[in-house]
Amino acid sequence: MKFPLLVGLRYVRAKRRNASGGGFISFISFASMAGVGLGVMALIVVLSVMNGFQEELRNRILGVASHAQIVSFEGDLRNWQTYASVATRRSEVVAAAPFIQQQAMFSMDQSVRGSVIRGIDPVLEDKVADFARFMKQGVLSDLRPGEFGVILGKELAGALGVRVGEKVTLIAPQGLVTPAAVLPRLKQFRVVGIFEAGMFEYDSGLALIHIQDAQTLYQMGEGVSGVRLRLNDLFKARQLAATLSAEMPQDVYVSDWTQSHANFFRAVQMEKTVMFIILSLIVAVAAFNIVSALVMAVQDKKADIAILRTLGASPLEVMTIFIVQGATMGMIGLGAGTFFGVLLAKNISTVVPWIEKTFGVQFLAKDVYYISDLPSQLLWGDVLGVLAVAFVLTVIATLYPSWRASRINPAEALRYE
Repeated sequence: MKFPLLVGLRYVRAKRRNASGGGFISFISFASMAGVGLGVMALIVVLSVMNGFQEELRNRILGVASHAQIVSFEGDLRNWQTYASVATRRSEVVAAAPFIQQQAMFSMDQSVRGSVIRGIDPVLEDKVADFARFMKQGVLSDLRPGEFGVILGKELAGALGVRVGEKVTLIAPQGLVTPAAVLPRLKQFRVVGIFEAGMFEYDSGLALIHIQDAQTLYQMGEGVSGVRLRLNDLFKARQLAATLSAEMPQDVYVSDWTQSHANFFRAVQMEKTVMFIILSLIVAVAAFNIVSALVMAVQDKKADIAILRTLGASPLEVMTIFIVQGATMGMIGLGAGTFFGVLLAKNISTVVPWIEKTFGVQFLAKDVYYISDLPSQLLWGDVLGVLAVAFVLTVIATLYPSWRASRINPAEALRYE
């Protein structure tokens, strides 16, 4: 194989016989390599940005939601400390915190908004969630038992037109039964803080109160809705949930974030897969430009091929020569595309602001999108996948011209030489 390899590499940098002017590579060959390089670079950058968005959304969701939670089929979970102790004995569990989750409506003047009420222990909750970094005003420790304070999402507070220090009326769905009628249960809460998680679902529909106030309001006694768990590795949540479920009583089960947000993350992963397929078509178009370059090379080298055949070169060796030539052109494009793609993916947070400042544009407006910067997370597994797909497409593109070269009849090719 040394002979076809040497000849194929020589053909890559050889001048075309009928080309006008100098230069080592014909324009069409250069365009083919540039196209492969641009396609590979685009694939790497887009996949890295999508990985960054996925990681950012995951962090924001799991900053409010839990990695896993223990709940009861009967609704109220009694003796939650026992279940928390069983969970925290496992090395994967970093912290556990009880919570109460109920429905309610908030009323302020003429504004009424539905909300999910989450009763928390501020000290324990700070260990299983990242509310501290989402707080815009106030802190979790401002929730004190018996004072009936509430922390609202930014969108919910804006819809109600309420500020920190003002009072809102909470209307619980469980009514008070009197001889005259069933009356709604009302309680005034003072707003002690506002958070912004960056997810509309939470910012517009979640309110935090102290867990003892929630137990009093919803008449739950010492019961809670469940126990939230934080893990040292969120990707072990499904395995841990299955293990803990086997250790719990039959009326208690363990769920994890992959179940509660399965559709969302499945949609993000599907979008990433579709983008990979679409952008791979760009690489395919560029790779198949190599077909044109090789066809022209075969036409230009007909006499050389005939001489090689008369000197004893087999059709397979002739075919290998042009496969090497096309694959080398593709590898040059792959190398350049990978280098610039990785470089851009690692510096996207610097390049995008520079483009916005230079050309006076803004890709993600802060007043429209919660994520105003382009996050990027380069995964070498994605890079290797892009390289593998691009290389296979490049090699496939070389097969037909190479096969046509191997079928050239030496006598016919040399007739007019």
